Amino acid sequence: MIPLPTVLIVDDEERLRDLLRGYLAQAGFAVLLAADGPSALALAQQRQPDVVVLDLMLPGIDGLEVCRQLRRFSDAYVLMLTARAEEIDRVVGLEVGADDYLTKPFSPRELVARVRAMLRRPRGGAIPLAPPPAPPAITLGPLRIDDAHHEVTRDGVPIILTTTEYSLLTTLATHPGRICTRARLLEQVWGNDYFGDDHVVDVHIANLRKKLGEDSAQLRLIETVRGVGYRLRVETS
Repeated sequence: MIPLPTVLIVDDEERLRDLLRGYLAQAGFAVLLAADGPSALALAQQRQPDVVVLDLMLPGIDGLEVCRQLRRFSDAYVLMLTARAEEIDRVVGLEVGADDYLTKPFSPRELVARVRAMLRRPRGGAIPLAPPPAPPAITLGPLRIDDAHHEVTRDGVPIILTTTEYSLLTTLATHPGRICTRARLLEQVWGNDYFGDDHVVDVHIANLRKKLGEDSAQLRLIETVRGVGYRLRVETS
């Protein structure tokens, strides 16, 4: 029997935890619950969930710190929940390793749709809903992407990416030199069920560039096509 994809809900509001548990269980997910940061991290280490729904405002350890620590041992998708609509809160959440965010109040059905969209692009330990065949390794100048082993290196040095960063890179690498619009990247990486704006693409591309060592235009592998999207350079030094 194939195990159910597991979602860990981390929120100090008991009513919200129970509400989301009901919707996710009805949608076919195994659900774990935690009310604070320390218990969430302990449960995540023990049970290795596929998706973590993580509230930003938690007692003891806040959601940002939980996400930072979670990224040390887990490649689970992280959907951040925040009651604050300011852009800086959303950006910081993405920069510490979250894959997506929802601003409270939100529809539980939308949350279920976001979780399903994440699992349509499985990486690492996530349980695939529709696993694609792994393509051969791609080499572009100093960059090598080995999808069969989920490994990325630059000049032979391993680069550790989040699940979303890895999906963005492999999407760009599928057609090197060709422009990928933000709309296409949203569709390929976040899925058709994504309801957020395309600014999430820019934040993750910026994070990806840092990890690829792009600290100058001369070293840049990912080029911005203003007003359109991004492309991966074919000729690299």
